[in-house]
Amino acid sequence: MTAETDHDLTRDPVAAHEPSPRSGSIALVLLVAAGLVAVAVGLMTLGRAQAQPYILGTLAVLAMVGLFNLFAFAAGIIRFADRNLDDPIIGRIADHAFDGLAVTDSRGHVVYSNAAYLTLTGASGPQDVRPVERVFIGNPDVSEAVFRLLKAAREGKRQQEEVRISGQDGSQGRWLRMRVRPLGTGKREGKYAVWSIADITRDRERQEDVFQELQHAIEYLDHAPCGFFSVNPAGELAYVNATLANWLDYDLAEIGSGGLKLTDIVSGDGASLLTAIVAVPGEVKTEVFDIDLRMRTGKTMPVRLYHKLAFGADGAPGPSRTLVISRARDERSDPDRAAEVRFMRFFDHTPMAIATVDRGGNVVRANARYAKLGQALGLDSASKSIFRAVNSRDRHLLIAAINQASEGQADIAPVEVALEGTKERWGQFFVTPVDGGENDAEAAIVHMLETTERRALENQINQSQKMETVGQLAGGIAHDFNNVLSAIMMANDFLLNAHKPTDPSFQDIMQIKQNATRAATLVRQLLAFSRRQTLRPQVLDLGDALSDLTMLLRRLIGEKVKLDLVHGRDLWPVKVDVSQFEQVIVNLAVNARDAMPDGGKLIIRTANVTTEDAGKLAYKGMPAADYVRIEVADTGTGIPADIRDKIFEPFFSTKEVGKGTGLGLSTVYGIVKQTGGFIYVDSEPGQGTSFHIFLPRHHAEPEAQVEQAAAAASATNGTAKEAAAVEAKPRTDLTGQGTILLVEDEEGLRALNARGLRSRGYTVVEAENGVEAMEVLDEQSGAIDLVVSDVVMPEMDGPTLLKAMREKNPDIKFIFVSGYAEDAFEKSLPEGQQFDFLPKPFTLSQLVAAVKETMAKQG
Repeated sequence: MTAETDHDLTRDPVAAHEPSPRSGSIALVLLVAAGLVAVAVGLMTLGRAQAQPYILGTLAVLAMVGLFNLFAFAAGIIRFADRNLDDPIIGRIADHAFDGLAVTDSRGHVVYSNAAYLTLTGASGPQDVRPVERVFIGNPDVSEAVFRLLKAAREGKRQQEEVRISGQDGSQGRWLRMRVRPLGTGKREGKYAVWSIADITRDRERQEDVFQELQHAIEYLDHAPCGFFSVNPAGELAYVNATLANWLDYDLAEIGSGGLKLTDIVSGDGASLLTAIVAVPGEVKTEVFDIDLRMRTGKTMPVRLYHKLAFGADGAPGPSRTLVISRARDERSDPDRAAEVRFMRFFDHTPMAIATVDRGGNVVRANARYAKLGQALGLDSASKSIFRAVNSRDRHLLIAAINQASEGQADIAPVEVALEGTKERWGQFFVTPVDGGENDAEAAIVHMLETTERRALENQINQSQKMETVGQLAGGIAHDFNNVLSAIMMANDFLLNAHKPTDPSFQDIMQIKQNATRAATLVRQLLAFSRRQTLRPQVLDLGDALSDLTMLLRRLIGEKVKLDLVHGRDLWPVKVDVSQFEQVIVNLAVNARDAMPDGGKLIIRTANVTTEDAGKLAYKGMPAADYVRIEVADTGTGIPADIRDKIFEPFFSTKEVGKGTGLGLSTVYGIVKQTGGFIYVDSEPGQGTSFHIFLPRHHAEPEAQVEQAAAAASATNGTAKEAAAVEAKPRTDLTGQGTILLVEDEEGLRALNARGLRSRGYTVVEAENGVEAMEVLDEQSGAIDLVVSDVVMPEMDGPTLLKAMREKNPDIKFIFVSGYAEDAFEKSLPEGQQFDFLPKPFTLSQLVAAVKETMAKQG
């Protein structure tokens, strides 16, 4: 054990390899031990009685010495020395360090400092050593930094500060780096803080010199007589010098903040030329481009770029080094330069992709539009063959054209081929030969114009015209069939009235009725496709309407298919014909069921689609507006791509013969379009099918509602279910009185209708057309109570007849019957005209019910 004072902690440095002096001695310990043994032996020679006082005295002296040492250790006057403190290497490292080191205790007293610390703090010796805060007290440049260091020392944290100390008497100041950290992680070591102070004036001076040199280099580059910029692989401008910024009329600070991209300052597709350089791993390439730069004002200026680009070992491009030479100066005084600039502008800014190729189809020279096309098609940048831009199935057409050009043939016919890439794209190639002369590298000039949009528009127009033509044909056929079916159904009703259910022929008559009803359903589907059916739209909550259909849909799809309805919140109202909307959902559900023979899941979702969201959708032909979206999705077999565009065509079906009419989806299409909505399909084989229906949001507006007969509305819905419901109602009194003018150009149908009305007690006057009906009206002199008229008739049609009769008798009651939709002729009538409408075909009971209700309602 050795004892040291606090003064010894600040001992002067010693030589690097001499052993450190020890404050204790082994010889002294042995000498004290030998003395104690000698005293003990001497006392043993004395008698017990004589030795007792000496023993007590010796013990008292030893007790006093021990007690004094305990008090001195407790007071810190002496301590037990640590073996590590006596290590000569550790002690000399700290003593002779370049940086000033000091250790302070929890009270801020310095318990250790090396020679460098004394020198940096201006202490004359160990007795004059001061802590950091006392050394720099009163210096405003350092006080804040010292405060932060003291706070870190108290909290046991690390902290570093760099401060500048002003020189005295005008001398140059110094830069100091001050650090503080805890002595250790233990509780005892954590009470001590290790301070270090380093003079970094030389380092700061070197940094300032380098910064000044950099500033000078930037100054020279900024004011060079040419432009310079650097663009990173992401296409962002990393640097632009002041000269180029001034040419482009940009604020240099704005460009330096990373707010511009290469495409912002390059006109047209010129940026594609810079990004289409063929990558060669590990090489540096310099390309020359003549392009136009775009100023902030939108004007352009011709420039020549010397574009240097280095590629890494993996072929990834690094930041470019691009020199910009303005070609706008002296353009008028140099005709050759002016001609070259004009040519390059024509070459790069044409909307066609242009390239010169050799005999093998390799591109020798290309404009910016061709470079952009290659990037859009996803071609490998290392590929220089123009044939790679063409789909493999059409590639032989372009090869043949270039071979003709290389042989010097002129007037080569344009070639329209499919382009390479993931999406379907088309291009038209114009190939012309090059008069080679001495330049055999270029065999042909190829102009390419993309025709994808044009072909899509042509296909859309052709499809629309085809659908319109088929629709007109279907509508015309439906009208003629309705007249025939009306006669059949009317005659059938007479037969049913004349035969009792026990009659042997009654079942045959009912079979005729059922088949006539089925034929009427097919006709209604034709009218739905041709969008010529009569709709009775009403404001509807789709959530409630679909909920009402749930039980019916579950029965239709069966137990193998799970039905899941997901309703959107706060659905907007829509205005649709309820029965027709139900027919749409039912048809889609049945198709989904057939696509899942082994079972699956049918999901019907509803949601609002705002105008903003509708504008982001990729569906063609649908304007941006507020819609309510109905999605009918299944997990079935999906629809192959080759028939996906045909599913809405009439009579197209993938089902077996006898299991479908092919009118289901075409009917759905017609109903949705006639309602003002849109329908689209997304499907992949094996991934299921989703139909997306968009119905326009209904905005409530005050409208003049034309009262319509309830019987006519039920007949307009046109479903076999409703027709059967009418027949199944309890028999009501359908007889009546009054004179009815029946106008119908089909003689057989007119005779049957007149017979039916007479059988119910009405007086019927017949007319073949509108002209004859006007004559009858004049003859009867106001005795006509109701006019039942066809719409399409020779000489004078129904709407013209209505206007003519209302001029003579404004209160005359009118019912139109027609195989066409009501809105097909309603628009030709003056506003406010009241009439009822009964669509063909209809039964006798429907005709009589409509007549009686109209007689009672109008007046």
